[in-house]
Amino acid sequence: MPRGEAMRLGTVDETTDLLVRDMRWEAEDVLRLGLERPDGKPLPTWEPGAHIDLVLPSGIERQYSLCSDPSDATRWEVAVLREPVSRGGSRSIHDELRPGARVQARGPVNTFPLADAEEYLFVAGGIGITAVLPMIEAVARAGKPYRVAYLGRERARMAYLGHPLLQGPAVTVAPRDERGRFDLEAWLGEPAAGTVVYACGPARMLDALEEASAAWPGGELRMERFQPKVFADVADGSVFEVEARRSGVRVTVESSCTILEMLEQAGVPVPSSCLEGVCGTCETVIVDGEAEHRDSILTPDEQAANETMMICVSRSKLPTLVLDI
Repeated sequence: MPRGEAMRLGTVDETTDLLVRDMRWEAEDVLRLGLERPDGKPLPTWEPGAHIDLVLPSGIERQYSLCSDPSDATRWEVAVLREPVSRGGSRSIHDELRPGARVQARGPVNTFPLADAEEYLFVAGGIGITAVLPMIEAVARAGKPYRVAYLGRERARMAYLGHPLLQGPAVTVAPRDERGRFDLEAWLGEPAAGTVVYACGPARMLDALEEASAAWPGGELRMERFQPKVFADVADGSVFEVEARRSGVRVTVESSCTILEMLEQAGVPVPSSCLEGVCGTCETVIVDGEAEHRDSILTPDEQAANETMMICVSRSKLPTLVLDI
């Protein structure tokens, strides 16, 4: 089964009513939410790397990594950074949401799954620790060797520093105000067979990590981005046809619009959320044609396989593209 099919089935369209049971400061400007079902029933299962789309009382919908224990079906936890330039999500949570409030969640969805490997290197930048922490716990439970580099501006703003999994010689905590710029290339060391690198954090850190790991085999670096990659604008006159095979619909996609927009206008319902190629909700299977990948999720190997694409941002390299939708 293609990666996109396995990811989507039984998750994207499910909505869970939640109660904000408690809230706690995990660091300066980082607020942790404890979420439970009001009826006390078990929550949907999830695995390390998963996120939920949290639908706030204001109607705002944002994606947050689950950072609690996947084996605990009674409770979910997410940690939210107050963004200085907020689009409304973090501001609403920090300033308006309080224990006892009701929210909804879509998912969980996992576009950042933990693969089996002999050894693991984890790199977290700032609030990116929320996606990485359950992975570290799973690897530690399995008895696999791992190292962690946790980067941030200053200790006061780095969440979960007191967590037992972030103690000990395998973990390097690197606040920039104490250590200066962290040497990712030196920390990574030489490429090693059977070792994979998982990273989550700000775009600057992930771009530096891509450069530092250039000598590593393809597919060994796996990243989750909070902000989309920056691509050149679509060239003028970039027009192609998309056939939605199962729906029996054909649309024309011009340079000023996306595949997702045109399919929705033609009456083809497509699950979507971020519209930036970072959440994976709109991942769609390719039947025929070649995608011009512009997402921030698929690895280079997955893009080269040309099995799925994020139709909210990606386009077609050929005049016609056929999708399984």
